[in-house]
Amino acid sequence: MKYVAYYRVSTKKQGESGLGLKAQREAVSRFISPDSIFQEFEEIETGTNKKHRPILKEALELCKKENAVLIIAKLDRLARNVAFVSSLMDSGVKFKAVDMPEANELTIHIMSAIAQHEAKVISTRIKDALAQSDKKLGNPDNLTLEAKKKGLNKILEQRKNNPNKKRALAFLKSMDREGMTLRDIAETLNINEFKTARGREFTATQVSRLLKEI
Repeated sequence: MKYVAYYRVSTKKQGESGLGLKAQREAVSRFISPDSIFQEFEEIETGTNKKHRPILKEALELCKKENAVLIIAKLDRLARNVAFVSSLMDSGVKFKAVDMPEANELTIHIMSAIAQHEAKVISTRIKDALAQSDKKLGNPDNLTLEAKKKGLNKILEQRKNNPNKKRALAFLKSMDREGMTLRDIAETLNINEFKTARGREFTATQVSRLLKEI
């Protein structure tokens, strides 16, 4: 069996650090013999080109030409990206994922559909929350001390139960962090596409705050 390996990180900084790419290479090399890899491709994805993946296109074209299988380290994150799913499905290329070797075309279709549904639900909640905020801005009761206290408690409760934060905390608890700096941990979280409570990438400072809660 001939394989074409596709590695991908989400920011230029992570690509330059090599942290994410190294981990993906090691995962693939543990799964199959390096001699089976016909060629490797690396793609550094930024916020402006998430829908356009020229390197992925090259990898898929080579797979078709060489009748090779596309192998990736992590399917769970890539399958949530509509651009990746569309490219893979349109190409008709066979694939193998190290973290989910039993996955097939139906698997990623389902994962993509769930991801799109989650995005739609989050968008609706944000719009509803903003609409409710607009209605309450003109209410003088919200300016009382009691109302401010209730508002603060609500914000703190929302932060505590924020799904992004809960997922990141769970991931940190399962990590072997020995020998890693706060910056290393932040890069690992970002590579795996975890987000802060506000939907941003992690920094060393934010990691430090999370670790205090463990």
